[in-house]
Amino acid sequence: MNKPQMEFSQPAGEWQPHGSPDILDQILAHDPATGDATLLQRYEAGAATPLGTISHDYWEEVMILSGELTDLGLGQTFTEGMYACRPPGMKHGPYQSRPGCSMLVIIRPCETSE
Repeated sequence: MNKPQMEFSQPAGEWQPHGSPDILDQILAHDPATGDATLLQRYEAGAATPLGTISHDYWEEVMILSGELTDLGLGQTFTEGMYACRPPGMKHGPYQSRPGCSMLVIIRPCETSE
């Protein structure tokens, strides 16, 4: 993993839309060679993902830093301090956040053998 070395500082990356103008990502560190990434994700109040379940071809770890997030498929609401670790292919969502939320997200693509 070759994310950049950095000491404590304010995140400098721009907030970018993540599939919706009300869901935003701010990249904290990224390794373009492997796809490993650490980012902040923010749902504005009332934001929702498109309907339908979500799955990825990478590992995803998520910790809710503030607010709450509802998994509409499960009918469960998750709150500040809760953590998820999702292996590739795990189905989750769709999501909605009535009050908004902020999350720390870590993405690690699966290693492939050549």
